[in-house]
Amino acid sequence: MRLGGALLALLLLAGCGDGEARYDVLVFSRTTAFRHAEAIDAGRAALEQLGADRGFAVEATEDPGRFSEDGLADVEVVVLLQTNGDGVLRGGERAALERWTRGGGGVVAIHAAANADRDWPWYGELLGGARFRNHPPGRLQFQRATVTVEDASHPATRGVPARWTRTDEWYNFAPEPGPRAHVLATLDEREYEEVDGTRAADPHPIAWWTPVGRGRSLYTALGHGGEAWEEPAYRSHIAGAVEWAAGAR
Repeated sequence: MRLGGALLALLLLAGCGDGEARYDVLVFSRTTAFRHAEAIDAGRAALEQLGADRGFAVEATEDPGRFSEDGLADVEVVVLLQTNGDGVLRGGERAALERWTRGGGGVVAIHAAANADRDWPWYGELLGGARFRNHPPGRLQFQRATVTVEDASHPATRGVPARWTRTDEWYNFAPEPGPRAHVLATLDEREYEEVDGTRAADPHPIAWWTPVGRGRSLYTALGHGGEAWEEPAYRSHIAGAVEWAAGAR
C-alpha cells in the first residue's frame, strides 16, 4: 500500500523513518562485457540517496533470477544501470521483463544499457528501436559538448539547463531511435568530433522515451563515468526519469 502524497510529506517533515515508500525501484547492473565499474558503484549509492530523499525504496541486484513474475510483482521501476554485453538476461528472465513492462512497468536504461542483449529483438523495442554503434575513439573518447534539451516539460529534463555543456563519452547509434521514440535531448554536433561517418552536423538524439504497451521506457546515453553522479544536473536528470517511470510525475 502506498502513502498518499500529503501523508508522505507530513511523515517526512516529522522525521518519521518507518513510513512506506511511495514506490519500489529495482536497480540492475549485471554485465557480461566491459563493466563501467565506477559508474555502477556511484550510481547505486546515488540512487539509494535519491530514494531516501524522495521517498522511494531501492534494491540493487546483479541476480538475473530476480526477473520473474513474482520477483517483479512489487516493483514499479527497473533501472538498467550500465548493463552491458550478451546474455545479461535469458529465456524466462527476458519474458518476465517484457510482460511486466507491457503490463505497466517503467524502465530507465542508462548509457551502456544500449549495448546489452543485442540478440533480443524486444529489447531493441524497449530502447525505442536504437542500438549503440560506437563512440569517438582514442584521444576523442571523452569530449566536452552541449546537450540541447528538446522537451523541457519532461521530468527528466525539467531540472537541467536548456543548453547543458558537459564532458562525457558520446555515443553514436545505429539504428537511431525510431518514430515511436519521443526525443528529450540531442547533442550539438557542431561542438565536438562525433566520428559517426558523416561530415555534416545532423540530428543526434541522446535521451528519449518510448511507450511500451501499457508501460514506458526512458533511455539516456549520459553518464559514462562515476563523476557524472556528482553533477547536480545529472542527478536531477536521473531522478526525474525514475519519478516519471514510476508514474509519480
